[in-house]
Amino acid sequence: MNQPMLRSDYAFHLPGELIAQHPLDRRDDSRLLCLGRGDGAIFHRRFRELPQLLRSGDVLVMNDSRVLPSRLLGHREGTGGAAELLLLEQKGKDLWETLARPGKKLRPGSRVVFGEGLLTGEIVDTLEGGNRLVRFRYEGDSFFAVLDRIGQMPLPPYITERLEDGERYQTVYSRQPGSAAAPTAGLHFTPELLEALRNKGIQTGFVTLHVGLGTFRPVKAENITDHHMHLEHYTVPEETARLVNAAKAEGRRVIAVGTTSCRTLESAWKEGALTPGPGSTGIFIYPGYRFQVLDGLITNFHLPESTLIMLVSAFAGYESTMNAYREAVQERYRFFSFGDAMFIGDMR
Repeated sequence: MNQPMLRSDYAFHLPGELIAQHPLDRRDDSRLLCLGRGDGAIFHRRFRELPQLLRSGDVLVMNDSRVLPSRLLGHREGTGGAAELLLLEQKGKDLWETLARPGKKLRPGSRVVFGEGLLTGEIVDTLEGGNRLVRFRYEGDSFFAVLDRIGQMPLPPYITERLEDGERYQTVYSRQPGSAAAPTAGLHFTPELLEALRNKGIQTGFVTLHVGLGTFRPVKAENITDHHMHLEHYTVPEETARLVNAAKAEGRRVIAVGTTSCRTLESAWKEGALTPGPGSTGIFIYPGYRFQVLDGLITNFHLPESTLIMLVSAFAGYESTMNAYREAVQERYRFFSFGDAMFIGDMR
């Protein structure tokens, strides 16, 4: 069978009212569509039932990156015109790659003032793709402390309602600041659910991949093989490498929580083992890719024609994935960042 290599192969109809605008009152009340990786069978559960679906000895790998309040609203020095910067990646001390608006008026040498002067950003350079390199100056000892005071959570553009509690756009296990968007598959976990999983003998390990520009880049090429991913940085701790390597050697399952954990694991697998330490990845996973590490995947429902639905299609199979999405729409699942989840794996 020929692999679906056109962007339009990954389109699906999504009624706007199914795009979740706010998180549920309780994280693990979200629905969970379970998809058999081998047979495409579908059944429906709640996320809090996850311990019943996993096996003792399974290893869950989660991304512990923490979202920065990286949306900065300010004004251009001199003119007073509105300006906005979205932090994407730290390039040096107080030096960041950003998305900038209005781009035409934020040329090198321009300065933007935030928080009544607590923070000032000077445009240093225009980068490939139009992003701006910005050097920040601030009052106080810590850039991140200032950011906590004046920055806003960088919610995706399809979320139009105000988020009252910024912690609801963080996973309960987030601890490494640096992401420009949440690794949203992890938003469903609660401390109580994590404890229930561990009580069943399910092991948990962490990796860190700071979500960056790739999250904001749509696939524009009609042939998906012409799309290039932005480089993102990750870290695999020694303990996580030991957990995963032991599981693979003993025939136990490794299940990634989210596409960022998946991409980290697959990128750090070298010469038959998961390699600890820092690294960078621009891996683009689409149908035809042969997975080295994953036996299961927990993920949210993704945008049409996105690299993320292509990754899911590579893991679950294209026809099974698109059928599951059609059923999710029919069953009125909630979509995207604050939406419901899927568990893909062997259900036997």
